[in-house]
Amino acid sequence: MTLGWHKKGFTKTKEGRVSDQDIVEHIRSAVLMQRLAPNTKLPEVTIGDVFGVSRSVVRKALTRLDAEHVIDQRPNQVARVRAPSIDETRETFSARRLVEGEIVSLLAGKLDVATYKALEKQVALEKQAFENSDEPSRIEHSLNIHHLLAQHAPNRILGAMLTDLVLRTSIVIALYKRPGLSSCYLEGDHANLLGHLASGDAQAAKQAIYTHLNSLESLLVLSSQEPENDDLMTILGGKSVRT
Repeated sequence: MTLGWHKKGFTKTKEGRVSDQDIVEHIRSAVLMQRLAPNTKLPEVTIGDVFGVSRSVVRKALTRLDAEHVIDQRPNQVARVRAPSIDETRETFSARRLVEGEIVSLLAGKLDVATYKALEKQVALEKQAFENSDEPSRIEHSLNIHHLLAQHAPNRILGAMLTDLVLRTSIVIALYKRPGLSSCYLEGDHANLLGHLASGDAQAAKQAIYTHLNSLESLLVLSSQEPENDDLMTILGGKSVRT
């Protein structure tokens, strides 16, 4: 994902229809912004009607969303928005603490100027978005911070693992954050991490990640949920997505 995923328009194919990538980004955005609740059914025919595409295009999009852990696809069943179990959620956060903690430890004192400035910019933009009550932008900038860490990880395998775990935990947070909580913004967490990365304090950087992820996990309310609204035409924008 790159900056502006929640504002990006659709790029039509030569046939004048949206692509499977457009559908992936639109559904992923709807999950991250809590418009699609856990267990929401995603029938191929309905998705095709919403986006004005064939079922083959929908199948490609759903396959990619399944690979990203956004939805669950099972043989002979309608695809659904993922609803990770309590155990899976805890295990995901545990894995991310281990992986991201090691990455920031390796990066401490070794970031080049361009990467540090890019991180610093995202931290500032995240704070600005929060102050402006622009939650889609805030989420985007927060995700960009962690994706930058993954991209510049000295160990490429750990970097690839972190990219996957960032999306997994972001979806879990979107699905299960405490009711009534408008934002999961943690004041000063990312700025504090950057300070430790700049100073070269590997242990402090690792602890900053642990504190950040522990705080996010504490905001979750893990319980079974059923979608209140399964009108996909309304949730995903209906005809507006094809204009």
